Amino acid sequence: MYSPRGEPVVFERDCEAVVIPAGESGTIPKGAEGVLTQALGGSFTVYIQGHLFRVAGKDADAIGKEPPQPPELPPNATDEDVEKLIWEQMDTCYDPEIPISIVELGLIYGCDITKDEEGQRRVDIRMTLTAPGCGMGDILADDVRAKVAMVPTVKDVNVELVFDPPWNQSMMSEAARLQTGLI
Repeated sequence: MYSPRGEPVVFERDCEAVVIPAGESGTIPKGAEGVLTQALGGSFTVYIQGHLFRVAGKDADAIGKEPPQPPELPPNATDEDVEKLIWEQMDTCYDPEIPISIVELGLIYGCDITKDEEGQRRVDIRMTLTAPGCGMGDILADDVRAKVAMVPTVKDVNVELVFDPPWNQSMMSEAARLQTGLI
């Protein structure tokens, strides 16, 4: 759900949140009032007193929302099924300021999956940011790591932030460029 006009919310409990785009963490106190501006991929962007805050999906209850459900695989899942689910999980990671996933933005440069003898997987992801100085870089990387780690059979996730080649708008999917008015 993307909510350009916003939905009023009242924090039902103290809640950890991240200031956008600075990336600094803090606590929003119970009773604070704000406006939900974005609810995509299981995290939430809330506008409070002139500032944007990112609330993690695990804290959805603090604003009266349901936390996201973990992904599932069928018992006979193939390696391709697992890879598809990993990409689907990354596609639920959104830039907190705009309603576009990091996959559609072209921020994922690579995803390597290896499987050990017990069938457990290690996932190595190379991703970038739209701007090297973005304060949300570690937050986005942690979001990717956490969501991919939820995939059954994934035991280890490494997310490396890289800046070569530098990101540019041509790396965005056609749908993302259309959505942002670039085509």
